[in-house]
Amino acid sequence: MVRLKSIELVEIQLPLKEAFQISSGTETTRRIFLLNFKTRDGLATWSECVAGAAPNYSPEAIDTAWLAVRDWVAPRVLDLELLDPTDVHPLLERDFRGHRMAKAAVEMAVWELFAQQQEVPLAKLIGGIRDEIATGISLGIHDTPELLVDKVKASLDLGYRKIKMKIKPGRDLQYVSAVRDECGDKAPLMVDANNAYTLDDIELLLKLDKFDFMMIEQPLAWDDVFKHGVLQQEMSTPICLDESITNLAKAEEMLALGSGRIINIKAGRVGGFAPALMIHDFCAVSRIPVWCGGMLESGVGRAYNVALASLPNFMLPGDVSPSARYWQQDIVTPEWRMNSEGMVKVPLDKVGMGVTVNQDRIDNLAVRREVVEI
Repeated sequence: MVRLKSIELVEIQLPLKEAFQISSGTETTRRIFLLNFKTRDGLATWSECVAGAAPNYSPEAIDTAWLAVRDWVAPRVLDLELLDPTDVHPLLERDFRGHRMAKAAVEMAVWELFAQQQEVPLAKLIGGIRDEIATGISLGIHDTPELLVDKVKASLDLGYRKIKMKIKPGRDLQYVSAVRDECGDKAPLMVDANNAYTLDDIELLLKLDKFDFMMIEQPLAWDDVFKHGVLQQEMSTPICLDESITNLAKAEEMLALGSGRIINIKAGRVGGFAPALMIHDFCAVSRIPVWCGGMLESGVGRAYNVALASLPNFMLPGDVSPSARYWQQDIVTPEWRMNSEGMVKVPLDKVGMGVTVNQDRIDNLAVRREVVEI
């Protein structure tokens, strides 16, 4: 049983090593929303809300998530006797629509607290079976094809198992063609459009088939399932849905409509581990491979992603890049690392999420804090 005593909300600002550009904007410094939990019996842990600074990936943003956690999510779980981590998701869904990233930040922390209480690794508690994870890298939009080619080559040399290239209209065919020409047919490449196209662009999108990509991620509207089905019927390249899959029902719609062949599962996007596990299990039965995407998380958020990606149906390399990919110094020890074979170790030899949060570093980076307790 877990009984939450308090939740501290903390915002830090962590500069990226290099600017990261997608179709909807560019980030140079990551605003990160962390949560620090304490229980009545002395347990403590951290989690991370993956909402961005602006509502350009999902309707949520850090400031809306902060309000949602403080005013609506925390009051539902504080001082309750939680008998199982699966208790939290239905508790937060009842008469409470949306705000999945805010909900996930609390729901996933409860799983972590149960892992500590039971003295087991978080990955094992949620059903993980892997002791290491194949790792991919997500590359932002670059100014020239030549710069993108150089970045892809460097990533392949480091051992990454999948190279995801962000694209948008005007920075697509010429860029990816240069990469395929330079890196060869066997390079594990994919593209991610972050819903930058419409069906009016279908002729251009069909030209991507010749590059034999592993997949094209979310080419059409962020909340669409139906039109992706129209596109997938015309494309040989597998479509991977990301933003569109917000719950199990959307995954079922994708299968029924033939809207894609792969799903990117982000626990923060769907409301936490419980709904992520539902989608994972459905996809396993339906023979839909899944992988774990990233949201420019710190090492705290990365810990939860690593645990999730250890589940059996995560068949494709995830965006679980090592700490050094984004940060000069992370906020956890040990920092997340990748070996030369492109694998990240799952900390199955440690209780809970397997890393320690650097409190002094958080204190130095914090720009606002607030404690919610009953």
